[in-house]
Amino acid sequence: MKKPIVFFDIDGTLLNEEKKIPASTKKAVRLLQEQGIHTVIATGRVPNMFYWIQQELSIDSYVSMNGQYVVFNGQEVYANPINSERLHSLSTMTASNGHALAYCSHLDYKVSKSNHPFIEAGFDSLMMPYPEVDEEYYKQLSIYQGHLYCDLSAAQMYFDHFPDFSFVKWYDNAYDILPKGASKAVGISKMLEVLDINKEDSFAFGDGMNDLEMLTMVGTGIAMGNAVPEAKSAADYITTSSSDDGILNGLIKVGLLKRDLALI
Repeated sequence: MKKPIVFFDIDGTLLNEEKKIPASTKKAVRLLQEQGIHTVIATGRVPNMFYWIQQELSIDSYVSMNGQYVVFNGQEVYANPINSERLHSLSTMTASNGHALAYCSHLDYKVSKSNHPFIEAGFDSLMMPYPEVDEEYYKQLSIYQGHLYCDLSAAQMYFDHFPDFSFVKWYDNAYDILPKGASKAVGISKMLEVLDINKEDSFAFGDGMNDLEMLTMVGTGIAMGNAVPEAKSAADYITTSSSDDGILNGLIKVGLLKRDLALI
């Protein structure tokens, strides 16, 4: 049997409420790696947003931008950019309505407006600075994910006008923009295919709305104690919160770590 593979969301999962990696999580990931178990980040973030996490946890594989850009051991294995013509239409519409966008490439991310309160609030929640502004960034590189910044009443207009996009809320007045059908689960399935690992040998930890497909697609889905109710309902198991040794406890619960060794 091939070694199992474990996918970890970042915010609210690998990171606690202070946006730090708990010591118990670092230990748990190291113990998995010592057994030869694959450890993979699965996130909505752009790669350069979590490079420091990769370094701290010695993880070289990731499913980023909600499944749109997938890397195993530093090598790209799947990339699915957003249709450039549709993205241009969305950009034109948001600009005319006074709303804002973010554009996420595999290298970086830019936003369409400066000093926008919803952008500021969203990145404050990540404890990250306001991004650089470049309203034409989407014309320069392939874009794998966008962010829409507007209130819900305005967002509904975009939901209706762009049925070929999925809009997934990630913060107040902030929505990820993806091609219809894209999700972390799609990116994970691509990695499992490349590695020839059965779905039954895959595990995933998550807490948010963008984790639902991932938690139901893998062999065993584990929701954090701080997860949204929908994620808890989608998961096979619920562990403790990210601030209360949730990763370590979850890995013990599903049998990937032995309690006597993990708690030493």
